[in-house]
Amino acid sequence: MGELTFIGLGLNQETDISLKGLEKARSADVIFAEFYTSLMTELNVQGLEKLVGKRIHIVMRRDLEEGEGKEILDEARKRKVAFLTPGDPLMATTHVDLRIRARKKGIRTNVVHGASIVSAVIGLSGLQNYKFGRSVTIPFSDAGEVYETPYKVIAKNKNDGLHTLCFLDIRAEEKRYMTIKEGLQILFALETRKCQNVLKEDTLAVGISRAGSEDSIVKADLANILVDFDFGKPPHSLVFPGRLHFMEAEALVTLAGAPEYIQEKVR
Repeated sequence: MGELTFIGLGLNQETDISLKGLEKARSADVIFAEFYTSLMTELNVQGLEKLVGKRIHIVMRRDLEEGEGKEILDEARKRKVAFLTPGDPLMATTHVDLRIRARKKGIRTNVVHGASIVSAVIGLSGLQNYKFGRSVTIPFSDAGEVYETPYKVIAKNKNDGLHTLCFLDIRAEEKRYMTIKEGLQILFALETRKCQNVLKEDTLAVGISRAGSEDSIVKADLANILVDFDFGKPPHSLVFPGRLHFMEAEALVTLAGAPEYIQEKVR
């Protein structure tokens, strides 16, 4: 009887894997990995292979979405398989789908969680996790396509006084990683189109780049200032705060360089 173990690699480099994850990977007969759901800036695949002592078979998005993970499941029916992913392995819906398919085929599954961009962004910003509403991805607007969902989600959360975490689009196969500047520009364009005052020039926003690395950047400011701020290399994330608790406001000023006057608004 085989098994499939989902192992989170964490946020930045191969040494971010947990000791338990490393132990499980080393004991596997076959190791697969994907790197399309997030960018691990300092990851070295050869270094990861050396760490686990085995060759790693890299799968692409199409292997899991169009191919339904067949190669992985076929191996897991008869052998111990490890599937390595950036961040936490069950943050991506394709990974949850793969686990469901495995269980339906009678394959035993295990999960070794890893550091997630969700908890990292919340922790780095100093905002309180229970005050976040629905998160949303801002996709690239290619070929004239305009996706209004991010604008609508931010509007709904803002109306409820909740924070919004925006994931920025990743197209690993094309080596395209949306920046905070691009994300804000897309939202500004949507504001011009919708005119609902969801994103104004003086809207407070928080940008986070390379969470989990030693050179990560966390910066809070007005959106019209943040759009020109240099966050360096991706991956980038974006947060729009809702109503602030006084401690959240203090955290944004102290930890993210937000304008000090935001503290006056919550006193």
